[in-house]
Amino acid sequence: MGSRIEHRAEFAAPASTVHSSLIDRAFLDERLRVLGGKGAALVAYSAEGGTVTYKLRQGLDNALLPSAARSVIKDDLVVERTESWRPDGAAFAGTTSATVSGVPGDIKGRVRLTDTAVGSDLTTAAEVKVRIPLFGGKIEAVIAEQVGKLLAAEAEFAAKWLAEHGR
Repeated sequence: MGSRIEHRAEFAAPASTVHSSLIDRAFLDERLRVLGGKGAALVAYSAEGGTVTYKLRQGLDNALLPSAARSVIKDDLVVERTESWRPDGAAFAGTTSATVSGVPGDIKGRVRLTDTAVGSDLTTAAEVKVRIPLFGGKIEAVIAEQVGKLLAAEAEFAAKWLAEHGR
């Protein structure tokens, strides 16, 4: 069935300003440097006709996983994550997908960035699916929890970036 991920972040800046930062190569490079873990890199980046797509590689030290997950996942994790953003009326919409090394499964979701009366909201709705009999659901829950923490850290980083770069 899969484990759901729901995340919402609020920003003081309008959606267009937040979007321009979220897709900025310098922003992505710095976010990876600060939050990306071992071997973090911006693997690919393209902008075509208003749509921006990028692929990130992020690392997660096995020692940071709960003990139940470490019994099944022996090595450090490498997450390959692709995001695609496009204008959607006055808002911005996109898709996100990721795979995790050594784990048969994936993460797929949608993102939406909209204006509010006081700034903007970024919402993420995704699902983790792990195809391992008996243990898949437990690993999905661990991955969903870690992704939720990462999304919160990335939102905090974005808010600081916006404040420091006068956006």
